[in-house]
Amino acid sequence: MRKEIIINSTNEDTRIALLEDGKLVELFVERPDNERMVGDIYKGKVRKVVKGMQAAFIDIGFEQDAFLHFSDMGSNVNQLFADIDEELLENGDNDVDPSDLLHNGQEIVVQIIKEPISNKGPRVTTELTLPGRFMVLVPNQHRIGVSRKISSAKERRRLRQLARKMMPKNFGLIIRTVAEGKTEEVLKQDLDKLLKTWAKIQQKIKTARPPMLLFKDLGMASSVIRDLFTPDVHRVVVDTRKMYREIIRYLKEVESDLYRRVEYFKSKEPIFDVFHIEEEIQKSLQRKVWMKNGGYIFIEHTEALTVVDVNSGRYFGKKDHERNSLKINLEAAREIARQLRLRDIGGLIVIDFIDMQEESNKQKVLNELRKEFARDRAVTKVEGMSRFGLVEMTRQRIRPSLIYNLTEPCPLCEGTGLIPTKGTILANIERALRRYAASKKDRRIIIEAHPEVVEYLNNKRISRRLRLMWKYWLKIDTQENPTLKPFEFRLKIKKSGEDVTEQFVW
Repeated sequence: MRKEIIINSTNEDTRIALLEDGKLVELFVERPDNERMVGDIYKGKVRKVVKGMQAAFIDIGFEQDAFLHFSDMGSNVNQLFADIDEELLENGDNDVDPSDLLHNGQEIVVQIIKEPISNKGPRVTTELTLPGRFMVLVPNQHRIGVSRKISSAKERRRLRQLARKMMPKNFGLIIRTVAEGKTEEVLKQDLDKLLKTWAKIQQKIKTARPPMLLFKDLGMASSVIRDLFTPDVHRVVVDTRKMYREIIRYLKEVESDLYRRVEYFKSKEPIFDVFHIEEEIQKSLQRKVWMKNGGYIFIEHTEALTVVDVNSGRYFGKKDHERNSLKINLEAAREIARQLRLRDIGGLIVIDFIDMQEESNKQKVLNELRKEFARDRAVTKVEGMSRFGLVEMTRQRIRPSLIYNLTEPCPLCEGTGLIPTKGTILANIERALRRYAASKKDRRIIIEAHPEVVEYLNNKRISRRLRLMWKYWLKIDTQENPTLKPFEFRLKIKKSGEDVTEQFVW
């Protein structure tokens, strides 16, 4: 498989695309007002301990308090680096109830492991990790982890032995994929840099008053180079000289030969247009995604979960329904895995495949789905297929989905995608007028509304305003207000100008 990283940088944002065989599979977007937070370390204060939720809420200076689950206070050093083989070197006392360690107003040091999503604050852990190029330093732990992506058992054994040899007291180490083949000297240099960083953080911990940022992890572009630019990546292409120089400098500092694979892109055409990435981004914002065989998948977000529906669409296969369904479902499994990675959709996901009768065919679809998700860096769990053709799965959520990075809810429909019809608006107006007529106030009233609604009320062929006047024995005038939403209206008493909307519109 040919992997490429394409980076587009402008004054407004930096976008990093990961391509596999020319197909866009992951996209990272960072803006000055929305910087990457995962990995940042804060000194915070416990706002509230909720034993019933097995969690505490921590003030780290955000609008929403950070969420600390008790399970994130254990020895889970691999939360951000899940694909490792771990070795516990010393057994600590794990019988302590986390809730006994926390009390309201207590100062605490935490690290962000999931960014804020919607109205939820960031999720944090007390198990701190400092990632370098070749290894991850884990303070106050006694563990060694080695990346499973290093295929050679002999190399994993060598790296584990080196880690045991150089591991400082009261620290754990995780050896990353890019450490494969590196000498002890190179690894030691990386470790020394991390220890210096930790010493600075410790000094800040002693003096800082919460809430306070203690450590800011690398920005999006730098962290992608650190975490994703591995030997299996064919090249990195950058469209600005500044970022090109930064990446080259970083790779040379960590003594990586991969700097030779970094290219500066010089062209009048935008880099994402040349690599056909822009069109894929636009498709990723749409709910319907067409497949090459004529079928399509439909992706729908809800607060609780994401639903994916598979449809045959324009596919015309042979007469055998079972074979047709299998072909569409297999193609859909591949496209669903790509779209979920690209859109960075996390949490609970339910996939509705086209019904199949044979168990062997259901298993083929499940196997294809699991095979495709094996490429995903996020942790995924795929359950079996139900008798209704539904597959339940979960995907690790670290940051908001792509759609929340690139779009915002419509100010008219507030994210529902629906607004009331004009008939519904008229019915709401009539109900308000009926309540007003019963109140025995002045019989002259003004309806202030959006120009489209005013036009609808004053239609020359069917004057709905006149009908309401005769029905409720009111003198009704209309007034246009373009600042109102198309379904909003105000009621005002003509004589006094008093706005009585709140009294009669429910």
